[in-house]
Amino acid sequence: MEYLAGAYLWIVAAHVIFVIFWMAGLFMLPRYLVYHQEALAAGRKDEATTWVERETKLRSIILTPAMLAVWVLGLTLATVGQHWGEGWLHAKFAFVLLLSGYHGWAVGYARKLARGVMRFEGRTLRMLNEVPALAATVIVVLVFVKPF
Repeated sequence: MEYLAGAYLWIVAAHVIFVIFWMAGLFMLPRYLVYHQEALAAGRKDEATTWVERETKLRSIILTPAMLAVWVLGLTLATVGQHWGEGWLHAKFAFVLLLSGYHGWAVGYARKLARGVMRFEGRTLRMLNEVPALAATVIVVLVFVKPF
């Protein structure tokens, strides 16, 4: 891993770039789900089909590749920077796991909507849309302030 030490700042930059992409996708997909569900509930099948296509593209082009890059780069940074024993990193990983689970839930719900299955009300989906913002706020504080 010593050969990566010289590239540490480049790895940090790439990590931040992919975090931005992933977060953008995590902000967009739940909003798409709200619109998709509204189209389904109103019986607008053509519009619902369009939302399925949009969700699939977002997931396959941006969301999932960015999440994978975030994980690979983040684990690399933790190793190269020798941060494994630091409490803030453990807390950050907990929140990144939460975001990864949220990502999985949103992808799963998109697939359910594609089959016509609606399990939540629009208001609930709108509230769930705030999870990434809250998690990102905590993660940024943990990384930059390092409170413990």
